[in-house]
Amino acid sequence: MDRRHFLKHVAGFSAMALPGMQFIQNLRAAEAKLKKENKSLVIFWMGGGPSHMDLWDLKPGAPTGGEFKPIKTAASGVEISEVLPNTAKVMDKLVVVRSLVTNEGSHERGTTLMNTGRQPNPVVSYPAMGAIASSQLTPKDLPLPGFIGIGGTAQRIGPGFLGMMYAPFTVQNAGQPPANIRAPRELGGSEDEQMERLRRRQRLFYNVEDEFSKDLYPHLQKPEQREANGSAAQAHQTIYKKAFDLTVSPLRTVFEVRSEPQKVKDAYGGERNGFGMGCLLARKLIEKGVTAVEIDLGGWDNHGNIFNTIRTGNGPRLDQGMGSLVRELNERGLWKNTVVVWMGEFGRTPRINQNGGRDHWGRCWSVVLGGGAIKGGQVYGATGSDGMDVKDKPCSIGDLYATIYKGLGIDPGTQIRDSIGRPLSIAEGKPLPGLV
Repeated sequence: MDRRHFLKHVAGFSAMALPGMQFIQNLRAAEAKLKKENKSLVIFWMGGGPSHMDLWDLKPGAPTGGEFKPIKTAASGVEISEVLPNTAKVMDKLVVVRSLVTNEGSHERGTTLMNTGRQPNPVVSYPAMGAIASSQLTPKDLPLPGFIGIGGTAQRIGPGFLGMMYAPFTVQNAGQPPANIRAPRELGGSEDEQMERLRRRQRLFYNVEDEFSKDLYPHLQKPEQREANGSAAQAHQTIYKKAFDLTVSPLRTVFEVRSEPQKVKDAYGGERNGFGMGCLLARKLIEKGVTAVEIDLGGWDNHGNIFNTIRTGNGPRLDQGMGSLVRELNERGLWKNTVVVWMGEFGRTPRINQNGGRDHWGRCWSVVLGGGAIKGGQVYGATGSDGMDVKDKPCSIGDLYATIYKGLGIDPGTQIRDSIGRPLSIAEGKPLPGLV
């Protein structure tokens, strides 16, 4: 709604004015409820550019079709690759968007575009999707970080102009607790003695940080007032307080996945499947109220030998991790409050090159969504018989983001301010019709 349109309705008290104002009031009233319901976002990040042609949008019989056969799924009429049998069992919960258009073929630019919903800008550092979700949904009293990256991609993108408060906490190895929440080994002594030393350090840290923050804003006595006024020192103190609290809290064990029942670990592909263990960790984090989790699975830049690489490597890793997480989120009653998105920086060419691989392709490719308010069990959009062009319902990156946010219960038109104070909507497109 532009300014003229808005003033027209307000000045004229038209029939649309009351519903419009009521919508805004409802959003504000729902804000606390959204946070109370522990809305969560899971991003399956496929670094390198995954082959949608061999996973979600197969073209059997076409010269571009490749070696894999399509299989039926739990969603009527929806077929996906034979390398994803576990995911096929939960396709009634998911949506394949087969008509995403990004036109970006650079790994670096594509990673930024897909993680922020914006074209890379040398002037403005845009926040990652997980950082925005955390800023909108994470309760202030959550003892864990609101945004956790399992792998390094979330950290590379970061919170942008939202600042340190919404930076991702990085877990490099999902099979082990993060090294940066353990007591330093050089402290020595028993575990109780180490914890006592850490608590003394914690108290000293609070004293030093409190005095520093107060000196910068002497007229503001309360931490929340300093934070509201944009105090970087206060934001630093708040985020480090959470890190310290996590170090000495029983919650630090939430990062342990090896203690899970063997049957559960096996369903996720076992401890050798790092991506599967990341998905298992994501489930544990969501159960504890974490807002956004991004899980990395790299190795998709398959310019050669693509079929064997997917068949024996990333295909099973993806299928076991993603399929098991979707299933468990449903079984544990978390699906209605959790949105998942599968994506990479771009897709891969329909044409198979001379090395038996596929190259970079952003003209038309696939992403997968599900959970929250998103209506699963369907396909949105289509490509032609050879996969070279969009045949039906093109989708932009802005539309994708708007759909994800609406699925989480967040108005895609919600405005935030960038580093120089300009307002911008969290998504530049419109939700895909029929999905939310």
